[in-house]
Amino acid sequence: MTRVLLADDQGLVRAGFRALLDAQPDIEVTGEAADGTEAVELARRERPDIVLMDVRMPRENGLEATRRITTDPALAGTRELENSSYELDEYVFGALRAGASGFLLKDIDPPDLLTAVRVVAGGEALLAPRLTRRLIEAFIEQERAAAPSVTEGDRLDELTPREREVLTLVGRGLSNTEIADELILSPLTAKTHVARLFNKLDARDRAQLVVIAYETGLVVPGEG
Repeated sequence: MTRVLLADDQGLVRAGFRALLDAQPDIEVTGEAADGTEAVELARRERPDIVLMDVRMPRENGLEATRRITTDPALAGTRELENSSYELDEYVFGALRAGASGFLLKDIDPPDLLTAVRVVAGGEALLAPRLTRRLIEAFIEQERAAAPSVTEGDRLDELTPREREVLTLVGRGLSNTEIADELILSPLTAKTHVARLFNKLDARDRAQLVVIAYETGLVVPGEG
């Protein structure tokens, strides 16, 4: 059962999300928050698997609340799925910096929302409908402009050649199954390689692996 906390300042939006999610046999809504401060408090009490967090909220916005949740060791098992009505790069960049595992727009189709919750709960992929790879590329370019990025060796010295290949494919957006097909591996072996990347690179989820793949030059903006 995937336990979801809803955080949105609009009661009607929360009600719509709750009706959709609670109707699923494998998803349970554990609580609702009307602002970022309340979202953090409820997350600490309920320990949900997913927080579906609105970006723009009173008292404390969703990005700051996300940062507080993702940096709390007690909430290491909670993943953030940011959502907004606005397709703005600054929101996506802010969500990535804060440690969110995905970013959705509120006009998302219901089946896609359910898929997003399940995928992010499993740590399987960075899901951002309509917010294409250009946003990740732009995010990396912005980070490099702000401060020199680490060299490839600084981050990748401990990786085996196969693990570098897997990280490259993760950075290009491939799932574990697709990685297995690409490298002619069993799905279990591909999953094991990804798990080792999480440990060796101290990555919270797949979204951070994507960012690392770009930062270290394994994936180059505009290629593929």
